[in-house]
Amino acid sequence: MSETEYVPPKVWKWGAENGGPFASTNRPIAGPTHEKELPIGKHPLQLYSLGTPNGVKVTIMLEELLALGHEGAEYDAWIIRIGDGDQFGSGFVDVNPNSKIPALMDHSTNPPTRVFESGAILLYLAEKFGALMPADPADRAECLSWLMWQMGSAPYLGGGFGHFYHYAPVKIEYAIDRFTMETKRQLDVLERRLSENRYMCGDEYTIADIAIWPWYGGLLLNRQYDAAEFVDAESYINGMRWAKKIDARETVKRGRMVNKHRGELHEQLHERHDASDFDTKTADKVAAAE
Repeated sequence: MSETEYVPPKVWKWGAENGGPFASTNRPIAGPTHEKELPIGKHPLQLYSLGTPNGVKVTIMLEELLALGHEGAEYDAWIIRIGDGDQFGSGFVDVNPNSKIPALMDHSTNPPTRVFESGAILLYLAEKFGALMPADPADRAECLSWLMWQMGSAPYLGGGFGHFYHYAPVKIEYAIDRFTMETKRQLDVLERRLSENRYMCGDEYTIADIAIWPWYGGLLLNRQYDAAEFVDAESYINGMRWAKKIDARETVKRGRMVNKHRGELHEQLHERHDASDFDTKTADKVAAAE
């Protein structure tokens, strides 16, 4: 059916799957679909996530905190396979009623504290450990503004551009043009900001960079939707400089590996329970031991 033949009904009703790689888990209602408790490891911080841009934000943040010497940031990271519907298990819904990764439980508090939505988790961890957030009130406000810019803007990049350009079973010119225009506008916002600043909030690397980089750095570095050429990524000179600089951080390399389930096997650490897991439990080493 072409895009011009569809006439919306007066009241929409959930019918057959609409195609695409996530169709089997899409539904118009919330709540759990099955009973499943979440595992709990040895550390106070328990992360339930997947190596998507939103998940990577939190694992990078935790690895950055550990590198800064915050021993309390040690964590267990459990993989939530969203393609299999793990996010609809009763235990996960208890932590995040929105059934989206990532979700965090902090067992260092009594009772344990749940935190969901990636931006909220970054802010929670920054305040808990007093790190990666400017102390000056004006600088803090700037940092939070860019954090919220990412949270509000990325759905147009992922759910809009990424979906219609890369995932949708039918290529719709209007939808692709609409969301490509908005994505390039956002990249221009990023470019203009980084033309005057080393990082998003000035000279200091903060949670704003950690939040923005997996989405926009990933797009510029051609890790998102195989679309770097399509959006002319190389034309964003300052954005590319920033993306490559952050990409080179050892903490970022580690964070990108955690809960990753695609790509090179040596870059996949499905679960992370100790720093030594990066050396001993990547997918290639697990496969070789079987």
